Formats: sequence, C-alpha cells, structure tokens
Amino acid sequence: MFSDFLQFLVTGVTIGATYALVALGFSIIYNASHVINFAQGDFVMIGGMSAVFIIATGVPMPVALLIAVLFGGLVGILLYKGGIEPARDAGVIPLIIITVGAALFLRGVAQVVWGRSYHALPPFSGDEPIRFLGVVVMPQSLWVLGITVLIVAALGYFFTRTMLGKAILATSHNRDAAKLMGINTNMVLLVSFALAGLLGAVAGVIVAPITFTYYEVGVMLGLKGFVAAVLGGLGSFVGAIAGGVILGVTEAMMAGYISSDYKDAVAFVLILLILFFMPSGIFGKGGVERV
Repeated sequence: MFSDFLQFLVTGVTIGATYALVALGFSIIYNASHVINFAQGDFVMIGGMSAVFIIATGVPMPVALLIAVLFGGLVGILLYKGGIEPARDAGVIPLIIITVGAALFLRGVAQVVWGRSYHALPPFSGDEPIRFLGVVVMPQSLWVLGITVLIVAALGYFFTRTMLGKAILATSHNRDAAKLMGINTNMVLLVSFALAGLLGAVAGVIVAPITFTYYEVGVMLGLKGFVAAVLGGLGSFVGAIAGGVILGVTEAMMAGYISSDYKDAVAFVLILLILFFMPSGIFGKGGVERV
C-alpha cells in the first residue's frame, strides 16, 4: 500500500537525518586532518546520556539540552588537545588509533558514571502522534528533521560566509598552502573537533526521545554515520547528508518490506558495494592517494 511506503519513507528520513549529522562530523574532521575519528559515535552517546542525567537534576529541558550539546563540543576539544595535538606529526594511522582508544575510554567512563542501563529523554513537545495521508508521524520526528535542516543551513553559512569557515575549507584543500597564507591550522583542527563533538551531541539529544540511549549506543550509530559518510563521499558535506538519508531510507524499507532482523546488515552491504564499485562515494572526488 502507498500509505505503508510513505510511513517507511518518513521513518527512514528521520533516522537518516541522525546518520547525516554523525556523517557530517566524520567529514569535518576528515577534511581538516585526513583522520577518521572513530570516537564520533561516542559524541552521540555523550549528548544523549548527559542530557538525561542533567534533566534528572531538575534543570529545565531546554537548558539541559544546550548544556549537553556544549559538553559534546568540550569533549571534542579535549580529544584534540589531549590526544591528537600531541601526536599530530605521527602520521594518519597513529592518529586514527588514538581516536579508537578515545572511543573505548569514553565508553568506559560513561559506564562508570552513568551505568549500563537504558535511558530515554522525554519528547520535546509531547508524544501525541500526527496523522496525515494515512501516515503516523511522531512530533519528535519533526524536531529531528527541523533541527537537522537548521544545522545544515547554519553549516552552509559558516563555511561559505565566515573567515573561520573558509579557513577550514582552505586547510582541507591544502594544509601547507593554508599555513603559508597565514592560517592557524592548529586552530582549524581544534574548531573541527569541537564542531564534530557538537554535531554528535545534537544527534544524540534529538534521537534519544525516539530510541533509548545507553553507554554503547554510539557504537552502531558511529558505524552507520561512517557508512553514510563513505557512501556520500568521505569529506563531502553534501555527500554526508545524502548518504545518511539513503542509508536511513534503505534500512526502513528493508525493515518494512522484508524483516527488521536484517535492518542493521544494510550498512555493511552498502559499504561493501560502495567500496567495490564506487570507492570515492557518490559525491567524492576520484583519484588515488599513496599512503
């Protein structure tokens, strides 16, 4: 039925928007440093878990959400200052290994501080479903889509209209040339990790009312965000958004028409197909790099 298709489509776009935010974090850091930050998914966990426990202390929800997002950005800064900056001349592979270690560390700390239980945030504006053309849409889904659109628009403005955003783009194209032009590439990297932390935390905050959050929630979300980034073209902001939506919709269609048991396998199949047939992704630049 057409209404079923629309229902699956809405569900897929909603979860795909979350994947897109995670993928954008991957792309921002990759552009600035050519490092794949495998702690990106744990920024999602930090946003959701910290929001849950800040609200539990009695802080109003809007303030708690803002603090949780800023906390995600702070963790991104600490990751750069404590792990990436001291080893920035060690090469790409050691830096990637540092992000893997940081991910394990963050999960361990989260387990000790917040426990191993599942938690959920209350919906931002109630849980009364909206029905339209036979499709049931939860209000939180509209929040997810609206916030994602606003963030994408804000990032577009930041990278095209501000000096700092242009400096990040210049560094992504040629780091040595950017240094010669007087750009502080260390500051660019710091801002990139802060932005990645903010984006991950935002994703964690907006999706927590729909899906439960817990100390390992970032493992799968990080993996799927990485698949979305590779699918769209690692380093491409447009590709990150497109990859996230494609992955989310494909998962929803798989769960709806075949079986939800195979939903998580979609990410693995897609990344294998893209690596075999289109290694640069949909919007990525072709070419070969020797490492």
